[in-house]
Amino acid sequence: MPRALITGITGQDGAYLASFLLEQGYDVHGLLRRSASADVIGERLRWLGVLDQVQMHDGDLLDLGATLRIVERVKPDEVYNLAAQSFVASSWQQPVLTGNVTGIGALHMLEAVRIACPGARFYQASSSEMFGKIQEPVQSEKTPFYPRSPYAVAKLYAHWMTINYRESFGLHASAGILFNHESPLRGIEFVTRRITDGVARIKLGLAKELTLGNLNASRDWGHARDYVRAMWLMLQQHEPSEFVVATGRTTTIRDFCAIAFGYAGLVWEEHVRSTAALMRPAEVDVLLGNPAKAKQQLGWTPEIGLEDMAAEMVEADLARHRARLGTAPTLVDVRSTAN
Repeated sequence: MPRALITGITGQDGAYLASFLLEQGYDVHGLLRRSASADVIGERLRWLGVLDQVQMHDGDLLDLGATLRIVERVKPDEVYNLAAQSFVASSWQQPVLTGNVTGIGALHMLEAVRIACPGARFYQASSSEMFGKIQEPVQSEKTPFYPRSPYAVAKLYAHWMTINYRESFGLHASAGILFNHESPLRGIEFVTRRITDGVARIKLGLAKELTLGNLNASRDWGHARDYVRAMWLMLQQHEPSEFVVATGRTTTIRDFCAIAFGYAGLVWEEHVRSTAALMRPAEVDVLLGNPAKAKQQLGWTPEIGLEDMAAEMVEADLARHRARLGTAPTLVDVRSTAN
């Protein structure tokens, strides 16, 4: 039975990845950072029905000693480093924390693997935000990076350290440059989930309007369930590498609103307003990925379309709010950060 260690296992991607690996017959372990919200920290895993099937280990990526001891104890065949302070907007308010967790945290995990389990295969969750002020209209593995937020800068550090450890120490270390990926398990602070939650509130009469920032920002959105499959495929390759994981389709926030509100039979223009208070200090205007390498070398293509994903998210948020009104099962709100 192969054994995997996942950091950020309580986040959106970590939960879907844990579920996927269990289906593949893995022994799944997770790094768990204890916090005051411990009563809800496993809600995503619980919602997927796998919380009792994974083994948790108390630790924090900021603590190299603890990270090293966990790797020594688990002796994983595969390590997936998904943990980060992953909300871009917060990275301007918490740049030091973001740099430590998202950047140095990845280095701690790489160092722990190098020392305690150098034969393990390592996956680093890199981000399309690293492209930032895009240097090419369609971004591939060869596109130059131009990060535009403390989060993106920290991710870029972790990305290059992954490559450096592969080249310096011979680790089987790969990085997935994942474009935006969403699901009903997305943190409530992210714009897609903010939109679908707003749709549900308005549909059920719990709110009348939804306030957003830049409606013209455009993103390449896919489903997290598809993207964790790509992570796994990277670690099954004989040679490690970097891969862009994207749909090849970009959509504005404005158009995502139209899709989500339209699914619920609502006219988005009647409910959505934009405010400068929610604008980023340095905006990433458009991201559009070229997943050709992932398709050719991994055999990966996305299976869930944008419209189906938006519908799934709206339905989940409707169910969650109906539950609060006493009429349906619940999906508890949880924040995105997991390390």
